[in-house]
Amino acid sequence: MIRLLLADDQALVRGALAALLDLEADLAVVAQVGRGDEVVDAARASAADVALLDVEMPGLDGIAAAAALRAAYPACRSLVVTTFGRPGYLRRALDAGASGFVVKDTPAEQLADAVRRVHRGLRVVDPDLAVESLAVGSSPLTERERDVLVAAAGGGTVADIARETFLSEGTVRNYLSAAMGKTGARTRAEAVRLAQENGWLLG
Repeated sequence: MIRLLLADDQALVRGALAALLDLEADLAVVAQVGRGDEVVDAARASAADVALLDVEMPGLDGIAAAAALRAAYPACRSLVVTTFGRPGYLRRALDAGASGFVVKDTPAEQLADAVRRVHRGLRVVDPDLAVESLAVGSSPLTERERDVLVAAAGGGTVADIARETFLSEGTVRNYLSAAMGKTGARTRAEAVRLAQENGWLLG
């Protein structure tokens, strides 16, 4: 029996996943959490074999939770199961130690098979996303450029962004200009959108 931990901040999604996976004779959902910072403790307490992690959760995002799990409780492997099939997320999830990355519209039987393969120590990646990730490549943004774009996503002025990031307005303008150049965007709003679509803005 493969013991599963489900981590998703949407209770309805968690419940649906649990119902589907519990139909499999060799799978058992033994724990559910709604926050990324609860993953490690729940995995330990339930002796979970595989954790299914959403990307966007409070506390810790799923990618950070995968890294924390690998560091603190490596007996439990992680499989990222997300609505957000973005190339940047895939690359970062695998770098963080996730054993797999699939999207939530994966058919139930394929998801169950992905769980089994991850449990056996194999790596499972959504094939379409893998191709897209290779095409897009890794994020061209520096950490500071990413921080400024994250702040810019709120729609504030340069002065607002400067206050939020503890930078001068001139430095913010320079980072925004660099980020626009690297993303090929004409405006900062477009730079934010393109970076979000590629999964380059997550923590």
